[in-house]
This record gives sequence, structure tokens and C-alpha cells, in this order.
Amino acid sequence: MNQSPRIRAIMLDWAGTTVDHGSVAPVLALTTLFARHGIALSMQDARRDMGLLKRDHIQAILALPNISAEWNALFGKHPGMEEVTRLFAEFGPVQMDIITQHSQLIEGVIDTVKKWQDRGLLIGSTTGYTREMLAPVLAQAAAGGYRPDASVCPDEVGAGRPAPWMLARNAQLLNVYPPSSCVKIGDTLSDIEEGKNAGMWTIGLTRTGNMIGLDAVGLDQLPVAQKESLLKQASSEMLKAGADFVAEDLSACDQILSQIEARLQAGT
Repeated sequence: MNQSPRIRAIMLDWAGTTVDHGSVAPVLALTTLFARHGIALSMQDARRDMGLLKRDHIQAILALPNISAEWNALFGKHPGMEEVTRLFAEFGPVQMDIITQHSQLIEGVIDTVKKWQDRGLLIGSTTGYTREMLAPVLAQAAAGGYRPDASVCPDEVGAGRPAPWMLARNAQLLNVYPPSSCVKIGDTLSDIEEGKNAGMWTIGLTRTGNMIGLDAVGLDQLPVAQKESLLKQASSEMLKAGADFVAEDLSACDQILSQIEARLQAGT
């Protein structure tokens, strides 16, 4: 029965996909953290590796040539693993202070997920947050009506994205297989890598998350031409990263799921 060709589970990201339009909370936390050490982290550098386990993300930022050089100028040495460990320890409290202020559910998420669950689809979730960081997000989402059937954090499986282990653990918890019966949806390039590495279908979101990086109000204030240009660029980057499909937001994925199901049944 579990082998019939249809979609059985949807694996969703959190910030920028289901909550926190624009994926603002992790960026604010990172820029605040680095500012405490005298470094003005740009939005581009903060968002470049978004979606990774936050320790890995901090390590990636410190490895950027401009950040490493600036750190060396300030502290007389290039940052190494000691600095990664120290900054990650400092990051947790900073993120916890910010996270609940930027974990509102994205418009359309509750209705879309309810529709999927009513059709018998299971909802898993992965994240770059540790379990401690995700806990208040889970609670706030549940209070708003969004309750995934499973959630897995990188600190629970030994590695974050782009490794597939969070998705594999979700599939195990939900008892769904093969991987081709699952669809991973997320707003970062690392979400797409994670899904591909797990052997799942992938849908990249362009409007609500990291690719544009604006909250709903900021996005609405953009001129139409600029907004369309940003969406086109985001779509191109997602497809280049290997996404099977792209959509502006979660509610726009419903039609894509029908296309995936048709391909599964056709064996293509």
C-alpha cells in the first residue's frame, strides 16, 4: 500500500515558508550578533547561507573573505573554530529574544495546510533552528492553528542541511516511503539541496522567504516592476539550484502537487 504512486507527505521549512514572511528573525539575530563584535554584517552576507544549521551558518559567514579580513583587523587573528563555538553560544540567547517577535504565520498557510491534511497528506518539517530555538515557534504556530505532524531539528540528527537526515527522520516518524512520495517545500537554496539529497520532489518558494527577504509590508511597497524583477531572479536561482518547481508562496503549490501526482501515476 505504501508503494502506490501518489504523494503521501509534504515536508515544510519554517521561517520564510510557513512563518516569518521574509525570514526576518534569523537575519536580525545574525546582524545583532556580529554588531556586538564591531562588524556590520550586510544583508547579502547574512542571507547567503540561510537555511543551514545556525552553527554552520555562523561558520560560513566567518569564512567569507571580507568578514575574515575585518575580524583579523579588529582582533589580530582570522576567525577559526574557537570563534565559531563562541559566537554560536552567544547566538542562542540573541535568537531567542528575537524569534517570537517574528514568527507570525504567513498568510494562506493555515488554509493550505488544512486542505492538504483533509486530503490525507501528512505534514513534516525541517529547519535551521535547534530544538530549543524552534520550541517557541512551534508553540506560537500551534496557537495560530498550524500543527505539523512531525518536526525535526538538525541537532537531533547530527547534521543540518544540505544533508538529508532531517527529512529522512521525518519520513520515518510519518512512516512514509519511498522518498518520491514526499515533496520538500522551502524558501532557501539549502532547502532545495536538502530535498534533492533526500530523493524527494522539491518546490522553491520565491516571494515569502529568503530569496527576496522582505516582510509582507515591505514587499507590497515595492514598485510592481521591481517586485516582478526580484521574483524572476529568485525563480531563476531556485531552478538553477535544482528545484523541480517554483511557486511564489505555499498556497500556490496546490496546483503543482497535482502535476507531481500526475507524473507519479504516469511513471515519469
